[in-house]
Amino acid sequence: MSVSLFYCTLLLYLAGTCGFLAHLVWQKRAIWHVSLVLLTTGFCVQTASLVVRYLEAGYTPITTRFDAYSCLSWLLVALYLISQIRHAMPVLGAFVTPLALVLALMASIWPKKILPLEPILNSPWLPIHVIFAFLGDALLGLAACFALMYLIQERHLKSKNIGSFYYRLPSLDVLDRYSYRCISLGFPLLTLGIVTGSLWLNTIRGGYIDWQDGRQTATLLTWFLYAALLHGRLVAGWRGRRVALLNLVGFMVILATFFTLSHFMK
Repeated sequence: MSVSLFYCTLLLYLAGTCGFLAHLVWQKRAIWHVSLVLLTTGFCVQTASLVVRYLEAGYTPITTRFDAYSCLSWLLVALYLISQIRHAMPVLGAFVTPLALVLALMASIWPKKILPLEPILNSPWLPIHVIFAFLGDALLGLAACFALMYLIQERHLKSKNIGSFYYRLPSLDVLDRYSYRCISLGFPLLTLGIVTGSLWLNTIRGGYIDWQDGRQTATLLTWFLYAALLHGRLVAGWRGRRVALLNLVGFMVILATFFTLSHFMK
């Protein structure tokens, strides 16, 4: 049942993504409204899919690659929908939904069978760690979308060949500000995800860090990168292109960790 709902979600996300990209090109308000309805419907269907999968599994369904990609996709769409309620920015959908769709497509290629929870993962730390880590990743993913928009807009300004596309994107100041807000929220959550993961690892292996686990090492490198970014902004006044590039690099490392998920995931 949960898998069938997931495939319905995939189709709705695909339709919504096509609609948002069409809106970016033609700027028709009606196209955006239809796309938003499709995306919202897909989000509701995916929410139902996650709930059903939880009931089928009997534990937090996040221990497989299918579940991990699906959950991150769901959180990214949730954050986009919340952002539209608070600060309507129709063009943002053309950047967020392709990422959410790619994550959902990545989920679709992995086995979807629910497996018994391995004893090492049967811990109250599992949902706590997952909530912090994945919500932090999703917020940093949203920040990366703003950063990409910033770089595109900046390129238009530097080229001195301002076309119609320039007027479809928010100003550099707005994009920089929203990107920073997402990072300032996502970074503490990422930190809590790392801390809870380390505490969990200590209860299993008697150590807070496993340096042989490449994913942990990559996560720590990501943390230092975002820490440097925030430090540079708050102390040295970093703004603009440098911050946007670091933002994108940081999220690319996060995505890379999903391609090399821990050996506990199937």
